[in-house]
Amino acid sequence: MRLRDLKGKITPADVILLFLLLAISISGLIFIDNVMPQGTEVIIDVNGKQVYMLPLNTDKSVKVKGPLGDTLVEIRDGKVRITESPCPNKICIKQGWIKRGAIVCLPNRIVVRVNSTKDGNRKVDAITG
Repeated sequence: MRLRDLKGKITPADVILLFLLLAISISGLIFIDNVMPQGTEVIIDVNGKQVYMLPLNTDKSVKVKGPLGDTLVEIRDGKVRITESPCPNKICIKQGWIKRGAIVCLPNRIVVRVNSTKDGNRKVDAITG
């Protein structure tokens, strides 16, 4: 079926439905961006043990020793990324800069998390236990 064949079959209800779904999708993205708290610190774990806790607002590069070798973590402009890693696929490097969430280098057993401490209190929620 070609696009010309569809032109006569699209009704005004289809167009309204399309715009409604588009509006819901965009509002969902805006909602999630506003609801998730901004990160304030970077926590780096190796083999499940915390080795660094650094403020996200300070520009710094840290070399982290993992089982495969050194991984370089860079913090700049309120974001963090992994710039060098000895892992084979470099998925952790390809993830790029993050302001929320985490970067995991599974082969080298390194987790870089962006944590939020609102009002200085560390809160436990239903997901983290």
